[in-house]
Amino acid sequence: MTVHTTHAQVDRALAPSPLYAGSLVSEIPRAHLGERGMSAELAASIVADELLLDGHARLNLATFCATVGESSIDALAAGAARVNITNQDEYPASVEIERRLCAIVANLWHAPADYASVPTTGSSEAIQLAVLAARQRFRERGGTGVPNLVYSAAAHPCWDKACRYFDVEPRRLPIPATPGAPPLDPAAARSAIDENTIAVAATLGYPSTGLFDDIHALANMLDRVQRDTGIDVGLHVDAASGGFTVPFSHPDLLWDFALERVHSINASGHKYAGAPLGLGFVAWRHDDLLPDHLCFDVNLLGGQPVKSFSLTFSRPAAPIIAAYTTMLRLGREGYTGLVDHEREVAAMVAEAVSRYGFTLWGDGTQLPLVAFSIPSDSPRSWGLEHLSAKLREKGWQLPVYALPAAADDVLVARVTCRAGLSADLAYRLVADMDAAVMALDLHDGGHPVAPIEGFHQA
Repeated sequence: MTVHTTHAQVDRALAPSPLYAGSLVSEIPRAHLGERGMSAELAASIVADELLLDGHARLNLATFCATVGESSIDALAAGAARVNITNQDEYPASVEIERRLCAIVANLWHAPADYASVPTTGSSEAIQLAVLAARQRFRERGGTGVPNLVYSAAAHPCWDKACRYFDVEPRRLPIPATPGAPPLDPAAARSAIDENTIAVAATLGYPSTGLFDDIHALANMLDRVQRDTGIDVGLHVDAASGGFTVPFSHPDLLWDFALERVHSINASGHKYAGAPLGLGFVAWRHDDLLPDHLCFDVNLLGGQPVKSFSLTFSRPAAPIIAAYTTMLRLGREGYTGLVDHEREVAAMVAEAVSRYGFTLWGDGTQLPLVAFSIPSDSPRSWGLEHLSAKLREKGWQLPVYALPAAADDVLVARVTCRAGLSADLAYRLVADMDAAVMALDLHDGGHPVAPIEGFHQA
């Protein structure tokens, strides 16, 4: 979560429009509780005015999160916003839906019958649980050194967070400075492994480029390591985005529990699966890969004790209800059609980007995402930050960021093609990009500095 600190004028009084009923109150504090309350209508009007300055989620080309939903499903989920799904005694029907949802996900990833699965608030929590489980297994098999984790420098920042929080040494491997190359090279990963390695983490759709690691090759490498040295290292797949696209776009790709070496997988339900924010999954191929030492029997809310493994406690049922209903609604055929549409939109954007002479780092054929840079030998006097600023004039939010080491001298822009970016919107985006590129190219002389706005990876 974001760390907030005080700043200048944070407690300046609010000044709502006098058009609002009851707004002629003398003082409405901004950052401390007022002495008196106000009507719900006035409070809602004040906050609605504040929210006018937020960007429009559908025009945010940075986010991976679902920005659209069907009204009937959203309404059903809204009714479950105050249902605490942790209270299994009070809400057994919601818990049963959660169980079915986890089973659907495990089946989608070819899990054997004795899998273990945990719903989470997102992939960040899921990854932290997977790291905790791997570290505990290392301890239980007699490991005494400093545990380490091998992954690409291009992996999501939550991997660094998990290592820092849980005293695991991060072995971050630099990415190739070549567009299209898999970020985690099996040979480089092999050189980083030793008897204290608790896992190798592969990514099925990197946030910066949308590329997949060659998970089958990594699994084969780890098989050879065990055969040659006796060191048994499990493979975790961070499928935060790819977990709900690859089964439909690349059904024959070997990446999941169909590979014996894959011990655990995480994914975000609130990304390409289409659920509202607050849902992720982590699954282990066998339930004995989730150490009992980390689980708690909880009956704080009444009823029979329930086995629990999480970093949180109370959670709303809303995203669970929405995700399960969406999966009933779409089925395999529906998800396949949805992912096909997202890839068609990505192909349209990639074609336009290529036409401008940009270098493609991700062309949408793996994850539905287009990432591009301006070639180093380009005669253009402007950069991607200028293109981003120009597109903001039309409401688009185009992220611009540096790639990880050893390609950190390359600035890349990203267009994440989710369900919310329809073909019609993509046509408008391409038209606005055409106009922006033309205007920037026609401008003589240098361009003023355009600060790069901060964007989260997901």
